[in-house]
Amino acid sequence: MRLLLDTCVWGGALNPLASAGHDVIWAGHWATDPGDAVILEQAFAASRILVTLDKDFGELAVLHGQSHAGIVRLVDWSALEQAEACIRALDRYGAELQRGALVTVERGRFRIRR
Repeated sequence: MRLLLDTCVWGGALNPLASAGHDVIWAGHWATDPGDAVILEQAFAASRILVTLDKDFGELAVLHGQSHAGIVRLVDWSALEQAEACIRALDRYGAELQRGALVTVERGRFRIRR
C-alpha cells in the first residue's frame, strides 16, 4: 500500500514498512512541516494512506469533511512498536483503508470508522 507517515511517526518505521512491501514516504524528510491540513491534502492527492499519532487528522476528515485516502492513527505505541502496529492495521483493514476508512490502533483493539 502507498503510505505517508506524518512527522510525529518515528522515521525508523520507514524500513520495516518498506520491507513489508509498502510504498512509504515520511513527511519528516520534507524541508518544513506544512501543517496537518496540507499533509492530509498531499496524502489524498498522492493516494496515500496517512499514518499518524495525531487525532487532529480525524477531526479534519470527520468534522471538517477534508478528503483523504485513509488514515491510521497509532495510540500509545513506542517508537519501536509503531511499524508493527501499523503493519497489523494494514493487514487487517487494508481494503477498508483504501476505501477511505479511519482506523485507530490501540493496545488490544482496533476502532474503525468506515
